[in-house]
Amino acid sequence: MGNDAMDAFSKAVVSTVQRVGDAVVSLNIKGSSPNSIHGAEAASSAGSGVIFAPDGYLLTNAHVVGSAKQMDVTLTDGRSLTGTTVGSDPSTDLAVVRLNASGLPFAQLGNSDSLQPGQLVIAIGNPLGFQSTVSAGVVSALGRTLRAKDGRLIEGIIQTDVALNPGNSGGPLVDTAANVVGINTAIIANAQNLSFSVPINTAQWVLSELLAHGRVRRSYLGLGLQSRPVQRNFQLKHKFEKKNVLIVLQVGPDSPAQRAGVRVGDVILSLADESVGSVDEIFRLLPVPGTRVPLQVLRPSIGAAGYDFSNPQMHTFELLTTARP
Repeated sequence: MGNDAMDAFSKAVVSTVQRVGDAVVSLNIKGSSPNSIHGAEAASSAGSGVIFAPDGYLLTNAHVVGSAKQMDVTLTDGRSLTGTTVGSDPSTDLAVVRLNASGLPFAQLGNSDSLQPGQLVIAIGNPLGFQSTVSAGVVSALGRTLRAKDGRLIEGIIQTDVALNPGNSGGPLVDTAANVVGINTAIIANAQNLSFSVPINTAQWVLSELLAHGRVRRSYLGLGLQSRPVQRNFQLKHKFEKKNVLIVLQVGPDSPAQRAGVRVGDVILSLADESVGSVDEIFRLLPVPGTRVPLQVLRPSIGAAGYDFSNPQMHTFELLTTARP
């Protein structure tokens, strides 16, 4: 019985690698440097990528590509092609590269929302000199957050116990139906069985933005904010469950916040009808550019001694979000 189960497991992994392996490439960026946070990439091999369209478009990590406009890309059959960066998004650690070739092997992109803890997944990398490096494991957890290099939190991260090796960054995480469900982004130094992948549903939104605009357009409010702890009576009075509030220190000229009427000194209670107590939560709740979103604030009165919160006014503003300039 045990042998039968192992045989089924082996067949699932072998079949998946046979179907996806040729679409996994090696990216070699000259002058790349090791990065201990996002997988220690060797200077001669920046990482991996996966071709998702036969006309040569591939997904990889933003930290693999870095600021490089061009790079050498090696296929599993030994061919070396020139890759050109289409766009990069450090906020999700994703990048799109186009190869100067067509009719290439490519992988199917799946649906990461259908993943479940315990599900078998396979990571495939193609670091130089070690073609089609394969490791298998299970989904350990879903919905994790990971801080990107630009400081933003990447939401919905897939945590697995799949062993990722240096050079595997940017390669695909694949289910047993040979669909790409994630892009491998990080290994934690000195931690065993702890690897992270950006969900493919996030990647599909990012790549559509990069292909259409060369960058990911994100909404902004135009506010400079400071987080301060609140007392229990404030929470009870305003039905505010967060431990901190955000106080407006700056309002950008001609920003969505200024056009809506937000002022310095306002205390933000909620965005999109959800309480917020951190800048990360605001980033998470911001809708796509061109969307109207309610922002609720408390406005103190201003006296000789400064801001007076003894009898603040409640305001709800409708902000029309725009893309960050």
